[in-house]
Amino acid sequence: MEYRKFGDAIFIRMDRGDEIIGGILDVCKKEQILSATFSGIGGCSEAEIQTFIPDKGVFETQTVSGMLELVSLTGNVILGDDGCQNFHAHGVFSYKEGEQHCIAAGHLKSVTVLYTGEIELRPVKDGVIYKQYSPETGTGFWSFR
Repeated sequence: MEYRKFGDAIFIRMDRGDEIIGGILDVCKKEQILSATFSGIGGCSEAEIQTFIPDKGVFETQTVSGMLELVSLTGNVILGDDGCQNFHAHGVFSYKEGEQHCIAAGHLKSVTVLYTGEIELRPVKDGVIYKQYSPETGTGFWSFR
């Protein structure tokens, strides 16, 4: 992984075997970024995709692997009530099964790079976004303090 700051943004290049979410969090820690948004594209080998099931209050996880085109990655890094970094990311992947073109998408738990990941990280300026847990929904939402 390598990254550079240009203006208000940080551009991150992920390499084979890098885990994208962990890499983004590492850059945030190194650069002392408390809140940020990110987007990206790339070629991946494996993704753990989750869907939140409100009735059960749990995420169901599906793992897809092979040659995965990361068509769209979007998400954020925010602070939890415990002061630790949290992330919320969604992704869309295209891949082939035989002759069929397929799509897998949802909340991301982890993503491993096959040949590259190109991520734009935009730190929040002049403020911090926090995660506030909602007992009603069983998940967390942005909180501005």
